[in-house]
Amino acid sequence: MSAAQIGMFVTMVVYLVAMLGMGAAVSKKNKTVGDFYLGGRKLGPFVTAMSAEASDMSSYLLMGIPGLAYLSGIADAGWTIIGLAAGTYINWLVTAKRIRRYTETTGSITVPAFFSDRYGDNKNILTFISAVIIVIFFVPYTASGFAGCGKLFASLFNSDYHIAMIASAIVIIGYTMLGGFLAASTTDFVQSIIMTAALIIILLFGTMKAGGPGAVYDNAKGLAGYFSMLSTHNPETGDASPYGFIRIVSTLAWGLGYFGMPHILLRFMAIEDDSKLKLSRRVATIWVLISMAVSVCIGVVGLGMTAKGEIPVLHGSDSETVIIKIADLLASHGALCAVIAGIVLSGILASTMSTADSQLLCASSSISSDILVKCFHVHISEKKLMTISRLALVGIGIIGVLLAWNPNSSVFQIVSFAWAGFGATFGPVMILALFWKRSNKYGALAGLISGGIMIFVWKFAVRPLGGAFDIYELLPSFLVALLFDVILSLATKAPDKKVIETYEKVDSMK
Repeated sequence: MSAAQIGMFVTMVVYLVAMLGMGAAVSKKNKTVGDFYLGGRKLGPFVTAMSAEASDMSSYLLMGIPGLAYLSGIADAGWTIIGLAAGTYINWLVTAKRIRRYTETTGSITVPAFFSDRYGDNKNILTFISAVIIVIFFVPYTASGFAGCGKLFASLFNSDYHIAMIASAIVIIGYTMLGGFLAASTTDFVQSIIMTAALIIILLFGTMKAGGPGAVYDNAKGLAGYFSMLSTHNPETGDASPYGFIRIVSTLAWGLGYFGMPHILLRFMAIEDDSKLKLSRRVATIWVLISMAVSVCIGVVGLGMTAKGEIPVLHGSDSETVIIKIADLLASHGALCAVIAGIVLSGILASTMSTADSQLLCASSSISSDILVKCFHVHISEKKLMTISRLALVGIGIIGVLLAWNPNSSVFQIVSFAWAGFGATFGPVMILALFWKRSNKYGALAGLISGGIMIFVWKFAVRPLGGAFDIYELLPSFLVALLFDVILSLATKAPDKKVIETYEKVDSMK
């Protein structure tokens, strides 16, 4: 490796070791399974906000959005940002306080457990179905995070993909296994800061190398459709392609996913004081808007750097490496710049790790707490259950490593499908569980199953038809699940008196 590569590599290794250290530092605070999976509901407002958004954004923030803007202009990335920002704000505004109060009232520490507790489902059928859904969608989602880390090291240092991927997985599994939810939330908070620093550094350095803001703007302005929200630039032909109504609606639908994301909902459940959620909402929304806007700007700046010959032309999925290319250029300017570039690349690692750790935790809780204890009624001590929880987390991590073994797997296709899966299954059921007194366990079960089935049907059978059917599978599946939940709830008997009383108790809280 060159001196610049050594500087970046050492910085990234120091970062990984620091994450393990944080996991070890908070490990002694986990006295119960509730502490391990929900941090004892003691998160402060800033940690709640920043860890929620860091675990949400994943590598899409530092790779996907800049890549979209680099290739085709602001329309695709812009409508995605509008959908995600709206989903973030509404989820914090509508869902956060309600689920915090409801889960504390029912004593639920996981999303699957809440569904059964909310509806008086003594057989825990809703818990079991929900836990299976989490495992189905989160294990490959976690694998995509491991794959992203492996690809980053392999492309930067010409290292073996499998060794890099396994090493990254060991770090993520290690600090999450040691510290549980507190480790995941604390490291996610730190990682959100690193992600922010990476965005700012790359934007400033890239703009300077591209010739300044004026040169960046003039270069992009000369490309057909690049700055339009109703058309996209085609880099192959140089022409503008229309960005139609169906595509806009499909892109905006990404925002619906927030209502069903277990790792985000857990942050709402874990805040120490629900009166502080207003501050958390403001912090989270502002950070999401600014960070995504900066990501788009980096894509535009990257294109300007290509025009000046500072970085090579990036085709197709290679456009997602625009930040990596800029960081590599930064590292060539001396030892200090190599360390700064290492911090930038640690930001990309952070964006991936902050999502993977939360997914590992959710998936392991589904197996140990939801399926083993709540569904199968296995009675064991807290100490043994903690051990089983950690072993389940390691086991899921190993499966994730196996699924990530193919270096040619598509990271973002997996993310998109898993996002839709949770949004369509948990989203409608969660909204009705929190805000509709008449909803019952039969409707919730119908919503979970119909949403899950529809995701696969629309993705693999309907959407390939194209035309009006070329809509992101989340939107039609969400609507189908919502419809099934409402119809089955109305067609079957009303909830029991105890279920209604609990709902009214939560509803009366001010």
